[in-house]
Amino acid sequence: MRLLSGLRPRLILAFAAMTIIGAAAAAGASYVSARNAILEAVQNAAMNQLKDRVSAYGRPLSTPPTQEQLNDFAGSLRLNAVAVYGKLRSVNGPDLTVFSPELRQTVASDTRIQFQRVDRETSPELLVGLPVLSRRLDGAMGASGVEVYSLTSLVQQQQAIDELAKSAWQMAALALPLAAALALLAARQVLRPVRALNTAAAQLGEGRLDVRLPAKGSDELAELVTTFNNTAAELERTVGELRAMEADARRFVADVSHELRTPLAAMNAVTDVLDEDAEALPPDTAVAARLVSGETRRLTRLVQDLVEISRFDAGRAELVLDEWDLATAIRDSLDARGWRDGEELVVDLPEGVLARVDRRRLDLIVANLVGNAFRHGEAPVEVRLRADGDGVTLEVDDHGPGIDPEVLPHVFDRFTKADTARARSEGSGLGLAIALENARLHGGDITAANTGHGARFVLRLPHRTEGGTR
Repeated sequence: MRLLSGLRPRLILAFAAMTIIGAAAAAGASYVSARNAILEAVQNAAMNQLKDRVSAYGRPLSTPPTQEQLNDFAGSLRLNAVAVYGKLRSVNGPDLTVFSPELRQTVASDTRIQFQRVDRETSPELLVGLPVLSRRLDGAMGASGVEVYSLTSLVQQQQAIDELAKSAWQMAALALPLAAALALLAARQVLRPVRALNTAAAQLGEGRLDVRLPAKGSDELAELVTTFNNTAAELERTVGELRAMEADARRFVADVSHELRTPLAAMNAVTDVLDEDAEALPPDTAVAARLVSGETRRLTRLVQDLVEISRFDAGRAELVLDEWDLATAIRDSLDARGWRDGEELVVDLPEGVLARVDRRRLDLIVANLVGNAFRHGEAPVEVRLRADGDGVTLEVDDHGPGIDPEVLPHVFDRFTKADTARARSEGSGLGLAIALENARLHGGDITAANTGHGARFVLRLPHRTEGGTR
């Protein structure tokens, strides 16, 4: 079935079938025409010969004729014929039972010659019947009552017809290789531009938006090529505009983020002073100072995340790899943020799991995954490190409500919010996206799922060690 699933085999079969059907129809029409011509020729010859001889030798007959006259008359015809008058019949000639009652009844009731072709077990035959006419007293010609029946064998004609049929079918069979050759040629002519279109479409799908095809001719395939070229040109223009807009947007975000870092650094210094002196300030002023300090830290984090994500977009993010004991690196990251092993945080970090990682980027991944679990989940948060033959995995589980199934497929998208009802959140909305980008930069990945009692994020990193995993 697979051989017939392609366009080429189907075209070849279609062309071959059409050619064979045409050849068979032509052979059949020729056979029928030639057969009719052969039979009509022998039929007309037999009928004319019988009429001529009856006309020449039938005048001496008296009415009613005697047996001797019938015998002489039938013998003078020099044909395989029998003469009949009532119950009398000539002694020579074919048996009257050969001629059907229908033919004899028609001859007896009409003045015209009649014929009938029959196929017997031995051979096909032509049966002809003719009434002998005589002049009546009123001068008109009428039936004398004498009838003549002749039998002509059609064996030779049937043999000629059979040979003709054999030749016709042989010619139809010889048309098969010609049909196959024509089908191959036609399929090649049709499929060549189709293959070119398929190749061009594949190149277009791979990102080669400048691919074009030469349009030759003015048929439907040429129109299809022209449509493809116009579509590719419009797609190239649109994608070019989108890429330019995307580049401008990224450059704008990067420029704004970099420009904000200097004033934010000054603002952070001021807010640090405000935090230290908040206890000495009036209550309302202290609340305002703490609010300004919190929003400044939030804005600083957002700018830092935007700068980080802009590096990924620009392709400027680089790895600084070194071999680390992952348990030590992860524990340092947790300790730096005040997350200690206890009731709210349960860690399982076996020592001796070595890998070559970028320590700063691993710290960002751990901070984002664990911080996300504390913000959106419930304690205890579990952190487990495992090593196997395929690489290293770090699982971060919480015991919260889990991730909304509608949000789960987009949890790593930028600015995705777990709770869409909240216009603002403590984070920047970029943490998980940055964590995923850092994991992929290491050649790994991060997946998210619901466990039934909370959410689980799994970081997978390949083995990139110098001495293997101990």
